[in-house]
Amino acid sequence: MLKTFRSDIAIIRERDPAARGIFEIFLCYPGFQSIIVHRLTHKLWLLKLPLIPRLLSHLNRLFTGIEIHPGAKIGKKVFIDHGMGVVIGETAEIGNNCLLYQGVTLGGTGKSHGKRHPTLMENVVVGAGAKVLGSIIIGSNTRIGAGSVVVRNVEENSTVVGIPGRVVHQSGVKVNPLAHSALPDTEASVIKNLMDRIDHLENQILKLNKTIQCLVNSESFDITEVGDTQNIKDKEIIEFLGDN
Repeated sequence: MLKTFRSDIAIIRERDPAARGIFEIFLCYPGFQSIIVHRLTHKLWLLKLPLIPRLLSHLNRLFTGIEIHPGAKIGKKVFIDHGMGVVIGETAEIGNNCLLYQGVTLGGTGKSHGKRHPTLMENVVVGAGAKVLGSIIIGSNTRIGAGSVVVRNVEENSTVVGIPGRVVHQSGVKVNPLAHSALPDTEASVIKNLMDRIDHLENQILKLNKTIQCLVNSESFDITEVGDTQNIKDKEIIEFLGDN
């Protein structure tokens, strides 16, 4: 128990540059406090004591803003950063070295009494406000972008974004769990691809119209002189997508 306690402190000092000492972590980090209380309530839950684990879990929620069912399994070096609004369901399992941000939900689906909450393998990062729902498995070294909703299994070494969550990157390269700016902007990429395609099609239509007009008027023409359309340069699109 003491070894686990030390590892919980060590991961906070490693991942949060604002952590300046053990006493500050112990007194001012609700994520740390909630996990320490949960380790106690989980042991009581395994002893099948009625009501007491749930009552302690409820008090834990009142003081920290983090709701962890005493039946949930949490590994070592798990860090809940800030943590307000985090919900972890009864049959959820969290592996070692996972990182959860505020507003994360590891929720269940259905009314069955079996496994109905997600399992996070080791080194998973779940961004702020993300929802991981159902009895699914999130593979090791996976990053889930803020605000995503994940309802399907995710293989290891993946990056997941969107609603519903989509795997937008997969590799065996270990990533910095704090590098949120490295998440790809998939919506912007899709829109850019669509606009490029529209621009290409409009160019083809413009050239066809010019060709037909010249044929009707029996005029000679050079198809290479037909100008390009400029839809992709529209001011509104540039402002939305950025200059890049």
